[in-house]
Amino acid sequence: MEYFHTDWAAMTLNDWVGLTVTVTIFCLMIWAYVWVFHPKNKEKLESQRHIPLDDDNDAETK
Repeated sequence: MEYFHTDWAAMTLNDWVGLTVTVTIFCLMIWAYVWVFHPKNKEKLESQRHIPLDDDNDAETK
């Protein structure tokens, strides 16, 4: 158990910023996965799946 001990009082500002950023990104990734794989969002996302390919075609025709 000693191996997993964290000395919270010894953490510097950089440690706290890194912890906050890591936890925030983790929560945003969980939210993104839930949102993307939710069935009610399927049609909205499928209607936009051709957008990256349209940009390339527009540049070639100009």
